[in-house]
Amino acid sequence: MVSGFEKQCADAGMAVFLADASVDGPAESHPRFSFTKKFVGITNDDFFMTMDNWVKDSVLGTTSDLLLQIDIEGYEYEVFIGMSDALLRRFRIIVAEFHDLHQLWDRPRFEIASRVFEKVMQTHVCVHIHPNNVAGCVTMAGIEIPRLAEFTFLRRDRILHISPAMQFPHPLDRDNTNNIPLRLPSCWVNARMPRSKRHS
Repeated sequence: MVSGFEKQCADAGMAVFLADASVDGPAESHPRFSFTKKFVGITNDDFFMTMDNWVKDSVLGTTSDLLLQIDIEGYEYEVFIGMSDALLRRFRIIVAEFHDLHQLWDRPRFEIASRVFEKVMQTHVCVHIHPNNVAGCVTMAGIEIPRLAEFTFLRRDRILHISPAMQFPHPLDRDNTNNIPLRLPSCWVNARMPRSKRHS
């Protein structure tokens, strides 16, 4: 577990809650850290907990806005589908790494991913996409898709004006690894298409 982002949040005065059943604790300690040795999923048992239960048990006595940073190796799709609308609306900012995007060519996987993004976009706007250069891209039928990418969403009530980004990569983008740099494919930039035409 890497805890640099979480430490920066804690240093800024935020209470930080972390979860991962594969390790015994965060990579570094901080008095504002609270760690749960479980995976986030769609069940509640000895090894898993739902996002709703985790928040209910962790953030007690408050209805304040939350920030979600999630990187759970492909389980993010089921977590978002299982998350209540009420909890989703509490997240002012969502930073999520979505895995296996190259499997969007498989219709069942496409339908699941489509439902996830449609659910999130009801309350949030995607303000940034960063393709992770650890795994490269795949190209089919002239469409280039990164295998995994980091998406940042901002809740709609926090946005006063929406305009498309014009500079790619963004000045704040940084490669994830020393592999060949990966740029956001042009087909992902300001692409809007009716649902009926998205997957034929």
